[in-house]
Amino acid sequence: MSGHGPKRFMVLKSPEEFVSKKLFNIVAVSPQDFPIGQYVICNDTYILRVRPADAIVSGSAGFSSTLRKWVDREAGESITIAPFDQFRAPRLVSLDLGIGFALKKTSDETYDQDELIRLFIQNFEGQIFAPGQLAIMDIRNIKLEIEVKAVQIAQDTDEKSVLPSDAPKSKNPAHHGILKPHTGITFYEAAKSPIKIKHKRSAANAIIRPDFKFEDMGIGGLDTEFSQIFRRAFASRVISHEQVERLGIQHVKGILLFGPPGTGKTLIARQIGKMLRAREPKVVNGPEILNKYVGQSEENIRKLFADAEKEYKEKAEESGLHIIIFDELDAICKQRGSKNDGTGVGDSVVNQLLSKLDGVDQLNNILVIGMTNRMDMIDEALLRPGRLEVHMEISLPDEAGRHQILKIHTNKMRENEAIDPDVNIQELAEKTKNFSGAEIGGLVKSASSFAFNRHVKVETNSQVETVAGMKDVENIKVNRQDFFNALQEVRPAFGVSEEELEQAVQGGIIRYSENINSILAEGHLFVEQVRKSERTLLVSVLMHGPPGSGKTALAASIAKASEFPFIKLVSPEAMVGFNEMSKVSYLSKVFMDAYKSPLNVVIVDNVERILEFVPIGPRFSNPVLQTLLVLLRKQPPLGRRLLIIATTTERSVLAQMDLLNAFDADIAVPNVANHDELKHILRELKAFNSDEERADVLARLRDTTLTPQLNVGIKKIVMGVETARQDKDMSGRFVNVISRAVVENGADLQGGDPRLY
Repeated sequence: MSGHGPKRFMVLKSPEEFVSKKLFNIVAVSPQDFPIGQYVICNDTYILRVRPADAIVSGSAGFSSTLRKWVDREAGESITIAPFDQFRAPRLVSLDLGIGFALKKTSDETYDQDELIRLFIQNFEGQIFAPGQLAIMDIRNIKLEIEVKAVQIAQDTDEKSVLPSDAPKSKNPAHHGILKPHTGITFYEAAKSPIKIKHKRSAANAIIRPDFKFEDMGIGGLDTEFSQIFRRAFASRVISHEQVERLGIQHVKGILLFGPPGTGKTLIARQIGKMLRAREPKVVNGPEILNKYVGQSEENIRKLFADAEKEYKEKAEESGLHIIIFDELDAICKQRGSKNDGTGVGDSVVNQLLSKLDGVDQLNNILVIGMTNRMDMIDEALLRPGRLEVHMEISLPDEAGRHQILKIHTNKMRENEAIDPDVNIQELAEKTKNFSGAEIGGLVKSASSFAFNRHVKVETNSQVETVAGMKDVENIKVNRQDFFNALQEVRPAFGVSEEELEQAVQGGIIRYSENINSILAEGHLFVEQVRKSERTLLVSVLMHGPPGSGKTALAASIAKASEFPFIKLVSPEAMVGFNEMSKVSYLSKVFMDAYKSPLNVVIVDNVERILEFVPIGPRFSNPVLQTLLVLLRKQPPLGRRLLIIATTTERSVLAQMDLLNAFDADIAVPNVANHDELKHILRELKAFNSDEERADVLARLRDTTLTPQLNVGIKKIVMGVETARQDKDMSGRFVNVISRAVVENGADLQGGDPRLY
């Protein structure tokens, strides 16, 4: 019949001689119908090999029970059979095979994967296989049933070529291929079968690609974090399942990445699939899970885990790794009971996620990666071991990390010679303290815009700027000055509050007495203590003195001189209109931000105003007071150091509130005490035209106040000088302003000492 079209055959049971010879996977045919070794296709779908048998009459074909089950025919039914040219079949690169006991007769033996592969190739080399196909293999008189789960088909004729490990595998029954000695075979325990297979995972199947580089993935400054993630989450997946069982451990199922915005959390999660020999991760934004229909949000969670559940049932521990990435996890996993919207949807979503991560039917082939800026908002049950147990802070990059990130963002410029040789990446890394990865990217864009501006001709017509043309565009180069201009334009969110500090020290510090020098020196000692001491990672200092004595300016000057990467000035002006809870939240956020940098200064200016203290009553805000008490004593996280400088005009009031005891030290800031100090201030301010004129002004002031003492704040004196500059009688105006201040502050007009603070 060879070379003819399909004909109908009667399906019979396989003859006894085939059973005795263990030819379970060969179709018995009449010698008149097919020659030995012929391949046939049944019902245009099922490809099998035939062997002539004398017991089979022409027009009939003997199928074993396994083959009848596969082709879906019973004995006595008909089936179409036609010759098939096996040379048309492509080569099989790999096979995924499910294996179990074919009969009730079983064995407690653990079958070795390598032995199964050797026997399978020995029995079936040259045969054609397709997904869904069934076969029988006899090992030591135990019949094992094999089902083809998936195939990987070569696209070329090279016998030894190997496809990438992540090339797609097909489960389509129409996709078939011929088994070769080099075909990669993996056996998996069949579902509900008691068979045991000893798996050996070779280095070639390691989950981590050996050739990946962080810089190629666009990630810099996170080497330490990556090494910890690999150690905690992937190390156990590299070794064999037997070794993991011997240790009695389970794979890590969840990682939580948290930290400030722009530090690369989402980038890490999205790129993590590129460094793993695993299928493409499923990436979902937290808010996308939520749905207005009842039960749909929970269904969305179940769908994310459906593929992993299905594969785990089929392949158990040999299942591939399924990675699920949740961005903005805090949107769907808030503390249960925290929302009072009456729907309970948020709680149900958390419960559903908990059951999938660590429920009754545990999956060992999943890795869930969550990302958030607000770890404090996530339900605690999600954060325990067995769920999102690895908590990795992705913090602001250090200098070495910033160097890596700058190299990544300027890589194209350097490749295309679009960056000037005077640009020093190391110098930029030093000047970008507290920049996040996203902010460094913004810095490079800003520098590029300054470079573009040199090549773009802009004309103004009717007060409207228009681009008239461009010149020498092909030679655009970003230079060092472009980056320095960009540094003035792009400011880090967790950096130094330079504008606020500049406002606080507008006229600079006038060292009019040794008191000022000693205050600055003492402040420097506290800065160095925070920087170097291994015992005191937190130091809090209270600067107290009369109004206008320069406390804020001195605190800001000490902070600026520290050159710490994070400096934040907290002032009552920033909280105008805030209610108590808003103030508590604002203060907490400032201190949480301060914990993100290795060295930090927080200036809490005018504490009594922040506390809303008024002497009538008296009245103050207790929630804000309690918050400050906690924050002043709270130790920063490991590796972080914090200097707190607070200022007040009401030291005695803070003592009554027990807030004074929360500070480690206090520094008194006095007023300008006498005429000698005032003379120094006038000279620094270049007030009046000469020393003789200044001496004359001081003499007139003494005649008016009848005392060489002042007890006037430096702020009042500076204001008096600037006011006097606007008057024709400058000296008269100045004497008038300062003498009134002396009287108001209680200096003894009969020559006694002023009432000191």
